[in-house]
Amino acid sequence: MNRYFIQLAYDGTAYHGWQRQPNAMTVQELIENALAQFTGEPVFLTGQGRTDTGVHASEFFAHWDAKEDLRSLLRGQVEDGIRVLNRMLPNDLVIQRVFQVPVSAHARYSALFRTYQYRIHWVKDPFQARYSWQIPACPDWDSLIKATALLPGNRDYSCFARAGGGQQHGLCNLTHAHWKLNEDQSAVFEIRANRFLRNMVRAIVGTLMEVGRGYRPYHQIIDLLNEGTRSDAGTSAPAHGLCLVHVEYPDGIIQKPS
Repeated sequence: MNRYFIQLAYDGTAYHGWQRQPNAMTVQELIENALAQFTGEPVFLTGQGRTDTGVHASEFFAHWDAKEDLRSLLRGQVEDGIRVLNRMLPNDLVIQRVFQVPVSAHARYSALFRTYQYRIHWVKDPFQARYSWQIPACPDWDSLIKATALLPGNRDYSCFARAGGGQQHGLCNLTHAHWKLNEDQSAVFEIRANRFLRNMVRAIVGTLMEVGRGYRPYHQIIDLLNEGTRSDAGTSAPAHGLCLVHVEYPDGIIQKPS
């Protein structure tokens, strides 16, 4: 049996997230259907995680197992097979690479860290509206940056997790969280951790925006992390500003693009 990784990117606007669901269009369903139609074999993908409805991904990995070698499976040159598959998919979803990995490699459990970005802007701009949250005014960056600096650590982040999200525990190793302020009156929040709880990034951004708008003091983040619940944190930021941008694996799993 051979194991293959597939790397893809998608605009999540039209989809109910990654994971296949009954009576809802998802990225997993479209990719599995295209692969099954092209290869003539059933395909069951395991993703590196899940993205919620409306969330985007510029780098996403999944794996599946097949008996055939990759050239046979994709009917010749791998690059040609990928081009055919992409013609079968809508324009908001693209397969970037397909490659063989060790059978022990797992798209989800082998992943070491994930990095997300969340975009905000505070001046109306139709060219940012699809991928960025428009907030009413420029936030207080001094308070916002102080609050953000309190987030990293290896601790329980359940206060930012959706109730009933299905996670067995709330422990995450959050290595960094920071903002990049752009010249066009917009900003990007970047956060990296070994795992994320359901709705965690959006809850963090929504809480930080309450700090930035003066609704709560920056040092309250510590109280939230130490003893807070989801109801104590802020309202979740909208899904369309969030994008999964990078997934890290141990050396030897992810092939470098040729």
